[in-house]
Amino acid sequence: MPRRLRPEGLEFIETAPVRLVFTHDVAAPPKAVYEVLEDVRRLPSWHSSVVYARPFDDGSGRLVRIQGRFWFRETFLATDTPTRYAYRIDLTNFPGLRALVEEWRLIPLEPADGRGPGTRVQWTYAADAVALTRFLLKRGGRRGMGTSFHTAVANLDRQLSGAHGG
Repeated sequence: MPRRLRPEGLEFIETAPVRLVFTHDVAAPPKAVYEVLEDVRRLPSWHSSVVYARPFDDGSGRLVRIQGRFWFRETFLATDTPTRYAYRIDLTNFPGLRALVEEWRLIPLEPADGRGPGTRVQWTYAADAVALTRFLLKRGGRRGMGTSFHTAVANLDRQLSGAHGG
């Protein structure tokens, strides 16, 4: 059953009752990473948890379906090329959520071993939920989402390395 979540803004990233933050370094520069993040239809090609992603409302949001039959209708809050990509979940069938904002930060890294500059990808998952869902997110969710994030960004890094001859 779809539920409308509380429409939080960017400030929620810092104030949410549940904040999970993960980082992973990639070889590609921030602009190349950002272009992939921004390409909604390309999301399932590097994020294996995502089975479907399509833009809607003239590109101001997207519809995403993940493994396990859960889906999310999202609205973009920040598309600051090439440093930040953030969105909130407006509607979902995921149980127990009250509010959810996700932010991807792209931080330039110094060139290593004579190669071009890389990127530190930082993903923040900021949520409010009923007590049981909050507990599950903080415990098992941290491990599962961390694994999913690191796998996805490693896949993205491999895609970009192949595309840029790395």
